[in-house]
Amino acid sequence: MSTVHAARQALTDLTPSRERVLSDAIAGLSAQPPRLPSKYFYDAAGSALFEQITRTPEYYPTRTELALLEQSLPRIAQKVGPRVHVVELGSGSGRKTTLLLEALDGPVAYTPIEISRAALLSSIDHLAPAHPDIEMLPVCADFTQPVDLPEPEEEAARRLLFFPGSTLGNFEHDEAVVLLRAMRQTMGEDGLALIGVDLHKDTATLEAAYNDAAGVTAAFTLNLLKRLNQQVGSDFDLQAFHHRARYSVPRLRIETQLVSDRDQEVTLDGHRFRFAAGDAIQVEYSHKYTDESLQQLLDAAGLEVIGRWDTVAPQPAFGLRLLRRR
Repeated sequence: MSTVHAARQALTDLTPSRERVLSDAIAGLSAQPPRLPSKYFYDAAGSALFEQITRTPEYYPTRTELALLEQSLPRIAQKVGPRVHVVELGSGSGRKTTLLLEALDGPVAYTPIEISRAALLSSIDHLAPAHPDIEMLPVCADFTQPVDLPEPEEEAARRLLFFPGSTLGNFEHDEAVVLLRAMRQTMGEDGLALIGVDLHKDTATLEAAYNDAAGVTAAFTLNLLKRLNQQVGSDFDLQAFHHRARYSVPRLRIETQLVSDRDQEVTLDGHRFRFAAGDAIQVEYSHKYTDESLQQLLDAAGLEVIGRWDTVAPQPAFGLRLLRRR
């Protein structure tokens, strides 16, 4: 065991400032139609609610991807090779990361990039004791923006970017291409990326997953307004909005909105935003993919698939893709 690795945990904290959150919120609410960035779902309360979502009966993506990882990781690890620096975009609870780190051959470092400081530290607290020989180098930042990564003390053979959960689907086409290009740059010449992608399926299964009967997803969505009230001083009435998620087949995406229940006015740093009953704030997209739609993104980003693993029916369709620079 390396005592240096066991002792070294270095947090890089680039949490978005109040001014940045405020600027993003004002810009989004000023747009037509109005929107709020989904990346701000994940404060401490939002991260905890999302973990509850992953355990609801209707929400298949997490358990489906976990099962697929368990089946596929021996072959993935063989393709990836030894002594990698794992860089995860987002950290979650670390359940998928644990499977990955245990399957890989001697990973030297782990760098999660997560906008929620609470979620980031919780993940490291969970992972570090189980992996004392892996450097833990968390970065608290918005991974949709370029981030300077810390270098491990032990030289890695290559970087492996890990982007599970079909989080790529939260980005519109052009945004997804920008993110994939940034991932390509972060990989380096010999690096790889392992991504999870939720695949197109029937509308009933998809809409149930984003409208659970217990209302956990609704609470998660509304928590975005609560966070803004607390962090930037807006005056959203949480009782005057409701959660709505619908699947658009032509666009291959779940469209999640907060819908105004009445005519109302919201103020934010001196700005006034009026909503009529039925007006909606777009808060998240969750794109689902076909092989063709995913390939279009990868072609535009200069990436290619070198490994592909998909669920087998009757499990909901979900995939893992191992990527390299083209």
